[in-house]
Amino acid sequence: MQFSEVKYRVAVKGTPREILSGISGSASPGEVLAMMGPSGSGKTTLLSMLGGRATAADGCISYNDEPFGKSLKRRIGFVTQDDVLFTHLTVKETLTYAALLRLPRTMTREQKKERAMDIIYELGLERCQDTMIGGSFVRGVSGGERKRVCIGNEIIINPSLLFLDEPTSGLDSTTALRIVQLLHDIAETGKTVITTIHQPSSRLFHKFDKLILLGRGSLLYFGKTAEAMPYFSSIGCNPLIAMNPAEFLLDLANGNTNDVSVPSELDDKVHMENQNLQDTNSKINLRPSAQDVHEYLVDAYEHRVAYKEKKKLLAPLPISDDMKATITSSKREWGTNWCQQYSILFCRGLKERRHDYLSWMRITQVIATSIILGLLWWHSDPTTPKGLQDQAGLLFFIAVFWGFFPVFTAIFTFPQERAMLNKERAADMYKLSAYFLARTTSDLPLDLFLPVIFMVIVYFMAGLKASAMRFFLSMLTVFLSIIAAQGLGLAIGATLLDIKKATTLASVTVMTFMLAGGFFVKRVPPFISWLRYLSFNYHTYRLLLKVQYDPVPDILMTSVPLDNGVTEVGALVAMIIGYRVLAYLSLRRVKASNG
Repeated sequence: MQFSEVKYRVAVKGTPREILSGISGSASPGEVLAMMGPSGSGKTTLLSMLGGRATAADGCISYNDEPFGKSLKRRIGFVTQDDVLFTHLTVKETLTYAALLRLPRTMTREQKKERAMDIIYELGLERCQDTMIGGSFVRGVSGGERKRVCIGNEIIINPSLLFLDEPTSGLDSTTALRIVQLLHDIAETGKTVITTIHQPSSRLFHKFDKLILLGRGSLLYFGKTAEAMPYFSSIGCNPLIAMNPAEFLLDLANGNTNDVSVPSELDDKVHMENQNLQDTNSKINLRPSAQDVHEYLVDAYEHRVAYKEKKKLLAPLPISDDMKATITSSKREWGTNWCQQYSILFCRGLKERRHDYLSWMRITQVIATSIILGLLWWHSDPTTPKGLQDQAGLLFFIAVFWGFFPVFTAIFTFPQERAMLNKERAADMYKLSAYFLARTTSDLPLDLFLPVIFMVIVYFMAGLKASAMRFFLSMLTVFLSIIAAQGLGLAIGATLLDIKKATTLASVTVMTFMLAGGFFVKRVPPFISWLRYLSFNYHTYRLLLKVQYDPVPDILMTSVPLDNGVTEVGALVAMIIGYRVLAYLSLRRVKASNG
């Protein structure tokens, strides 16, 4: 892999700011290239461009003189700095689903599962293969094991290029050493490994084959790691005390020369500046400034190394046969067809979310609420006007509760899975339509389990009409309400992709729908009465009245007469479809804006 004069700019308050300025380098199969530099030096930006996750403003990135394209995605592995994994899946399930989605369709399902097991043993994860990944509130595997699972997710496709963003971040030195040794083992199989690293120990530093040192977006050094210290010594920069080479290089990149010998050119410059300061009676500074050090290092690299390294870039790098086939193919290939993608994602969704949906806290919440309602409306008597109004109040509460509950569950769906969706879509694991349909339908069996328990308890404790037909029609009405409300939550979450903003908008929307639902206000002013037709609470309440009392008594009659219920059912079905279409289009818009 080769890259030459790569530049990247961003607009800050309308003014272009250069993040990377002319970075050149290369990495061959069998090598591990490390990119070092202080925070904000552009390491992650450069890695993202080399991995095809961002587009360079200028410069050339190629593999054996061939440009990167979408067809190369299936030969590239990219491990992000954050461990983006599903909390409730086990190690084995995580890698198996990755294998099923990413490996070519020429392999059978069993072969893909065998490949996942091979990776588990290759990474030394066999002891924790049946342990959940875990997270902030769920106990799971260790940090080093999580990182190995992330790497396993990428090497499962046997990539020719593997990119890693700070794979040792947050790990102890021993675990970090294991991870770097693992990268060497991967490289030795003929792969090219490129990684960013923040501040490695001396043991880690010497394990890298090549090194790129960045400072303020400029290239300070590119070459063999073993030649880095001799190079900086040749330009007059030496550590004055025994120190980790990585710390020494980062100090230089930061412009800190407290424990570093200063080159004669910089000494002369400082003395000249101090002479000028003495003339103006200003404070004397005996050390060169960070800007002076940066300019000196950039100038030294340009004059001593850059020309020689750029000449090397003109020579083609060796290329593997599988990458040759990939480069010549311009067609994007999916590991599975659409139906298989849907099926795999549906099963994965069920396994991941069953722990949240069927948690004892949620079940206790629903059962406790239903028992309290049953006791408050214990065998209510619909033959009296007061008892009839009490029952209507219960029906309205059911309509509101099973409209409110699903909305505030569904709004978290896409904001919480945004990082996972971006990661998997960037790797072309599946089509967005397959993910969206699987994600929304895998919730249904889980979403409909608790309402059944709720209705069984409330319906008979409250003394509603003891008829099998009326009970099942009431149940169906609640189901329609739940699916419509869930669609609203999905649409709000997908449109905003921010939990705080989505929660605020959902609160205002649900409150408005509840007030317009036909129970609190019977005579709504004409200029705002149209709101009730957008409220699923309104249509659900009317349907529940229709199911329980046919014909509906005059005392409960709303401002709009009830017909056979077709209008209300049609409105709920339209909401179910409409809200989901809006959610899907919002996700497509976000994907398009992200490139």
